[in-house]
Amino acid sequence: MAASPLVRWFINVYRLGLKEMIALARDPVLLGLMIFSFTFSIYSVAHGVRTEVRNAAIAVVDGDGSQLSRRIVEALQPPYFLKPQLIDRSAVDVGLDRGLFTFVLDLPPGLQSDLSAGREPTIGLAVDATAMTQAGVGTTYISNIVDREITAFLEQSSTVSLVPVEVVIRAYFNPNLDSTWFMSVMQVVENVTILSIILVGAAVIRERERGTIEHLLVMPITASEIAVAKIWANGLIILIAVFLSLHYVVQMLLGVPILGSIPLFLGSAAIYLFATTSMGVLLATVANSMPQFAMMAIPCFVVMNLLSGATTPLESMPQFFQVAMKALPSTHFVAASQAVLYRGAGIDIIWPQMMLMAGQGSIFLALALHRFRAMLARQS
Repeated sequence: MAASPLVRWFINVYRLGLKEMIALARDPVLLGLMIFSFTFSIYSVAHGVRTEVRNAAIAVVDGDGSQLSRRIVEALQPPYFLKPQLIDRSAVDVGLDRGLFTFVLDLPPGLQSDLSAGREPTIGLAVDATAMTQAGVGTTYISNIVDREITAFLEQSSTVSLVPVEVVIRAYFNPNLDSTWFMSVMQVVENVTILSIILVGAAVIRERERGTIEHLLVMPITASEIAVAKIWANGLIILIAVFLSLHYVVQMLLGVPILGSIPLFLGSAAIYLFATTSMGVLLATVANSMPQFAMMAIPCFVVMNLLSGATTPLESMPQFFQVAMKALPSTHFVAASQAVLYRGAGIDIIWPQMMLMAGQGSIFLALALHRFRAMLARQS
């Protein structure tokens, strides 16, 4: 009994997908890129890219020379800061211009006596803001350290007998404020975007450049079977790589705890891969060669990664970008990934993002199939 057209369609998609997996296994460049992206790339970014202050060079102009000023200097300790260097006020500009210091704390003469008398002296802080992130975070660190030491000193000297408000800070989800926890997981998420577009797009371009697309055209298969096979095969390979990377690199090697459900994250990643691989097929049908495809793909995944909310919060962007980025699946995938992996959210929290990714993926797939059929018609 002959199989129905629908069953035959699934069989053809399955067999063509196996062909895609074999082709990828025989491509050392793409295979090496995928292995590198989900191993060394994640490890190096997690340890090399720091959002918190670490070993920052700081100098102090101690114009007071009092017990309080020495106490403040001693509080500027590693691992946040290198050992403070005591310099003269005339050396401040020279040190900042030459990049010798990132921060220079200026403690004025009479600091301790002014505070004890109830006056409000001015403490200066010069910052080299060329390293913008470190400058902003480090300024907050130093301000908190100075405030803490002044308050403790005044309490000991009985100048302040009672502090009416005490601020207690509790950091949830990342209690040590370790950027490794954030950077490693977000690097996995960003690599999913990059590789899903590159792999499936390269598969389409490879068929055209090597002439194997003509072999497919003479077979009793349709354009949808060829395109969907490339989507599921490359998507499955990346999904497996994501799981292995989360388990062996993020959890075991880097020691980052995953609070949420990994199966739920993989489920949302599968939907996202459906959208991005469809986008990769769409871009590959527009490009005529691999260099053209690369020139089109790079702006796409760079914008998707930088403006998705993985690097900076979406709420801090201009309103136009907030609206525009919600039309792309990367924004919803980042939100779902952070909710699941950082905060342990369930499907009741992230189902809107999953539905939006599925809807956007369907649009990309429809456009990709339309373009793919047109491309095959030109080839024939």
